[in-house]
Amino acid sequence: MEEKFKSGFVSILGRTNVGKSSIINNLVGEKVAAIANKPQTTRTVIRAIVNRPNSQIIFIDTPGIHKPKSKLGNVMVENAFEVSKDVDVLVFVIEATSDEIGKGDRLILDKIKEAGRKTILVINKIDLVDKAKVAKLIELYKNEYDFASIIPVSTVKNINLDVILDEIEKNLNEGPAYYDIEEFTDQTTRQLVEETIREKALKLLDDEVPHGILVEVEKIKKRKTMDNEPIFNIDATIYCLRDSHKGIIIGKNGSMLKKIGTYARQDLERMLGIKVNLKLWVKVREDWINNEKIIKNFKL
Repeated sequence: MEEKFKSGFVSILGRTNVGKSSIINNLVGEKVAAIANKPQTTRTVIRAIVNRPNSQIIFIDTPGIHKPKSKLGNVMVENAFEVSKDVDVLVFVIEATSDEIGKGDRLILDKIKEAGRKTILVINKIDLVDKAKVAKLIELYKNEYDFASIIPVSTVKNINLDVILDEIEKNLNEGPAYYDIEEFTDQTTRQLVEETIREKALKLLDDEVPHGILVEVEKIKKRKTMDNEPIFNIDATIYCLRDSHKGIIIGKNGSMLKKIGTYARQDLERMLGIKVNLKLWVKVREDWINNEKIIKNFKL
């Protein structure tokens, strides 16, 4: 008997920096979500598509749950909980290094109980602890909610990531493919460019310039080189909160900005499959994280 095709939307929830974006990128096999070893990397709700022989899984990577300190922070947390109301399966990601259910995880757990959705618990970073600690954590969460399954994983060691897809597929209903099988994200080229530049900036910059960075693409134009090769000309501006940050982003003799641009260009050429000519500028836009006109672009 032929297996019926399944499809559905899956929201990934978790505190900041638990590895949600890394999990999505590993499962999709493409970089669709910004990854940096700093909290609150994901600002927008990003869709990533996994096409399997008998299913299509649409992941929604939500911003990390944190205590908001700005209007942008409020919108990020609102977005994370809002999308979780209408999905087919929830994936709750926690860290194996946790000793108890902290305030952030408790808040998410309460929202999951409220939603009453099928939920898979993923315990990430098991490479950092022993098996006994993981077992204790599993028991702790089992007593809190009837999870569809609990999966210990490691994105660094690539342990059990394929199991996540198997378990999600089991919990999906029969349905059509919502996207073309060649697609891996519904982000526009402009969004991919902005996310990629911001990711490189987050990875390379000091902690004193953490998340007061906004990237805006001013121009994307496809043209042919003198050798008749296609190339994207991209102009983008990195906005920061103050003049001191601007100096750090540019670096001595422009060294930091050049590094950000080089790493971003290399990633973009791989993702877009075309040569990229990337030009970056840095400007100050004070307190943009509380500017209503800008923040509305992040709202669902």
